[in-house]
Amino acid sequence: MINKNAFDEIIEQINSTNMSEEDKNIILRNLQNTRDSKVNIMITGATGCGKSSTINALFGTEKAKVGTTPDPETMSIEKYELNNMVIWDTPGLGDGKEKDITHAKNIIKKLNELDENNRALIDIVLVILDGGSRDLGTSYELINKVIIPNLGENKNRILVAINQCDRAKGPRHWDYENSEPDEVLIKFLNEKAQSVKNRIKEATGVDVDPIYYSAGFKEEGEEQAKPYNLNKLLYYIIKNTPEEKRLVVATNMNQDESMWQKDDELEDYNV
Repeated sequence: MINKNAFDEIIEQINSTNMSEEDKNIILRNLQNTRDSKVNIMITGATGCGKSSTINALFGTEKAKVGTTPDPETMSIEKYELNNMVIWDTPGLGDGKEKDITHAKNIIKKLNELDENNRALIDIVLVILDGGSRDLGTSYELINKVIIPNLGENKNRILVAINQCDRAKGPRHWDYENSEPDEVLIKFLNEKAQSVKNRIKEATGVDVDPIYYSAGFKEEGEEQAKPYNLNKLLYYIIKNTPEEKRLVVATNMNQDESMWQKDDELEDYNV
């Protein structure tokens, strides 16, 4: 994993090489441009899907307040700046028609906002689904009617991830000690991800490849529960971030190594 001192370490490595000063200066200039650029990530989903828990787990911050009551914690789009990465945490949908309309309008407005270079401000939209819910109707409305129609030509900006996969099929199919699913749950989650992919494709014509994960829960005053597939989610985000900005995301990741230990091992997700 890349740590928060990655830029400084890379600079030291470049300076210690035998390449010409001209080549060094070109590389260092490009690196500085990356360091100065900002990545804007929108995180959205239905109420209770675990947006705040995901932000806190991925980036090692508790700026995003985790909900502990039935009332949604995020009532407007919240902006969190982590060095040169900006996270836009949107309100959860599913708390009433009028509120959903207002929240959808705000999301659409942000998706259509341009940066100083006249490009789309939002680099990545991460839509989080609740793996423990059988009714994903609100999430499909959000994806098919709000997010995808407002992505412009670059439909690759949308990522779909199923959180709380430990709750998808009852506790007996989840190994809490090792923080991993059994074979029955893995089969169920793969089928659920495929179903989500098919429904989005049928409604919009857009191909997405949903993944599943668990951000891990954290009760106030207690230790963070072990996540699952969190490194796959981070890999998924970085892979779909504009190439020139990927290092920005990697250098802002959570530095707690225990957060990145468990995954499906289908690939090497280290970044």
